[in-house]
Amino acid sequence: MITELSPEATELGQHARRALEAAGGDTLVERAEADPARRAELVEPVLAPLGAWELDVRAGADELEAAAALCRSAGWWATPYPVAERLAAPIGTGVAGLVVVADDHPRAALAGMGGTWRTVALDGGTHDATAGTDPRPARKTGFVVPLELDGSADPASPEDIALGLVLPCCTLLGMLDRAIEATCAYAGDREQFGQPLSRFQGVQFQLTEAEVERAGLEVLAAYALWSIEAGRPEVVEDALALRVAALDAARIAFRVAHQVHGAIGFCDETPLSWLSRHSEPIRRLPHGPAGTLASLTDHLGRRGLAGLFTGEEARR
Repeated sequence: MITELSPEATELGQHARRALEAAGGDTLVERAEADPARRAELVEPVLAPLGAWELDVRAGADELEAAAALCRSAGWWATPYPVAERLAAPIGTGVAGLVVVADDHPRAALAGMGGTWRTVALDGGTHDATAGTDPRPARKTGFVVPLELDGSADPASPEDIALGLVLPCCTLLGMLDRAIEATCAYAGDREQFGQPLSRFQGVQFQLTEAEVERAGLEVLAAYALWSIEAGRPEVVEDALALRVAALDAARIAFRVAHQVHGAIGFCDETPLSWLSRHSEPIRRLPHGPAGTLASLTDHLGRRGLAGLFTGEEARR
């Protein structure tokens, strides 16, 4: 298994990150919170010139890895647009995107988004849906609204379910990239007791723990992408295992980031505040840590995980 994305995918991700920065960077999510109906106009024209919306993630490794790189760059800026969900949309179905939802009370971070969306449950059941409304401000909901199901569609393939789980994890990985980088920079600049925070051994241990989690998630994300590319029969289990790891890594990384930042980490003057707040929908939907682990256990039964999770070598 190759743990790095292709050079072309990496380059696309870098271009996307720079394009989002030029379009406003951190201010994009601030403007979207003020008016969720503007989410599409704020982001779609930025990524369209890069060919983002022409990607077919089911066409092969190159386009899937490019999509993963785009999702990671979107996460870096807490981009207020469902990039992962749109890229996961089945081509030719006319739906705006694919969202993995819980069996009951389906919800997603689609406030202000028009069009028809395809929902898929972990058992493969699908529906077409439209975004509902929530009277609370987006600052409190993280753009999450109930979904109004219009009717059932053809059952989803294991690949569809895996894509709907893995690409949002790539977005979350991008958020952790930014959160840890911002925290390391803050620890180097902030002085306490006459020296930078980064000189204290306890802070160094915390930052190391967060980085180990982030680096581990990066490898597991590469493995889950390979699992989809290779058409492994265990693709859904691999995707769920990635999500379990991603939620644990996010818990540790954001805990460390907030502890090091202190109270200022909850103020919107710091990017950590926006990243932390808008990571919550990914971390809670369709299920939180306990629900995701239960879903993985149900899928595995008595078989256990295979591949990377047991030390078995996977190769392209």
